[in-house]
Amino acid sequence: MKTLVVIPARYGSTRFPGKPLAQILGKSLVQRVYEQCSMLENVTVVVATDDESIIAHCNSFNANSVLTSANHQSGTDRVAEVACNKNYQDFDLIVNVQGDEPCILPEQLLSVINLLKNGAQIATVKKKINATIAQNPNVVKVVTDTAGKCLYFSRAAIPFHRNPNADISYFKHIGIYGFAKETLLAVSKLPLGQYENIEQLEQLRWLENGFGIDCNETFFESPAVDVPEDIKVVEEFLKG
Repeated sequence: MKTLVVIPARYGSTRFPGKPLAQILGKSLVQRVYEQCSMLENVTVVVATDDESIIAHCNSFNANSVLTSANHQSGTDRVAEVACNKNYQDFDLIVNVQGDEPCILPEQLLSVINLLKNGAQIATVKKKINATIAQNPNVVKVVTDTAGKCLYFSRAAIPFHRNPNADISYFKHIGIYGFAKETLLAVSKLPLGQYENIEQLEQLRWLENGFGIDCNETFFESPAVDVPEDIKVVEEFLKG
């Protein structure tokens, strides 16, 4: 099975315009994400962007890149366009790595890929968090069944701790998605879902339409870049 890793890199971020080109200790954000993904053997990595300046920058460090439509509503739609590109249409497995994860580990990507190779339609990862972090609505939580399939994602702290005598674990969803190609193309055509509209979480659209999402646990989490202030946090993380 041929695996393609796609890094969506949109220039016009509302909270951080030009974010993919932001410098982190002498390298751009998008270059750092690309190099981390490229550490994994037997995969092809490509940046999917809507901006010519990002294409030019990718060329400067010999990265594969594709200029995609500026009208996509989500990173998944941008990834699906790349999967249909004539240069990349023969790949079986597609992994979507957020363009704001400069310290992602190859092991995390491999974990997702292995789930796909074992038959998962969609694959992702989760990390255990404490009860305080679970209360933050900006942290997306996930619950899974005994086989590791996702039951629900929420901005709320799930499960609700009704029984004070029961043990409870909270898990944060780490936003890496892997797809079997036919699944990716199918979910990219789905209309907005009821629960997606409520929680503003795209993955709920997939669950609502009957697609299975398999999940592995990771024990590593690094800082992502959402706003300009996060650059210093990532730099301190890398120095440490």
